[in-house]
Amino acid sequence: MRLRTNTLVVLALPLLLAVGLGHAQTPPPSEYQLKAAFLYNFAKFIEWPQNAFAENKSPFIIGILGDNPFGTHLESTVAGKKINEHPITIQTFREVAAVTNCHILFVSSSEKERLPEIIEKLRGTTVLTVGQTERFIETGGMVNFVQEGTKLRFQINDDAAKVAKLKISSKLLGLAVGASR
Repeated sequence: MRLRTNTLVVLALPLLLAVGLGHAQTPPPSEYQLKAAFLYNFAKFIEWPQNAFAENKSPFIIGILGDNPFGTHLESTVAGKKINEHPITIQTFREVAAVTNCHILFVSSSEKERLPEIIEKLRGTTVLTVGQTERFIETGGMVNFVQEGTKLRFQINDDAAKVAKLKISSKLLGLAVGASR
C-alpha cells in the first residue's frame, strides 16, 4: 500500500508543481490537466523497444486521435521536457492511417464508434493506446481513464501492451484498477 501512495505522488508531483497548488487561491487542476500529467508520466514508466525510434534523438510523440479535449494543457505539461533524451512533441490526427511513429496515442471519445477499427489498424505497432471510454480495455486498448467517485484512475491491459512489445513498470501496474493489469 505504501508503494502505491508513493508512486501516485511521483506521478502527480509534476502536475502539482506546474499548476502551483501551494497557493490557496489557485483552483484545483481540471480533468484534462490531470490527464495530461498522467500521459506524460505514463511515458516515464513504460519502456518502448529500440526500433520505436528512428534515431537516438528522434522525438517522443504523443498523439491525439479525434477531437482534442486537452486544449493547451497537454502542450504546456510537456513543454521543454524529454523522455530518455527524446524531446516530446504533440500531434493531432483525424484518421488512424495518419498515425505513424507515434509512441502514445490518446484516442478521443469522439472516436468511440470506430474504436475496434482503430485498435485493429494499430495492431503490430509499438503505440501505447490510451482512452477514456467504456470497454476501451476490452476492445484491445492499453490504458483507460476511469472516474471512481471524485478520483481519476486508470485501467491497464498489460497483455495488449506486451503484444505491442511495451514493458510497463510494475509500479505503474500496481496503481491500475480493474480490467487486466
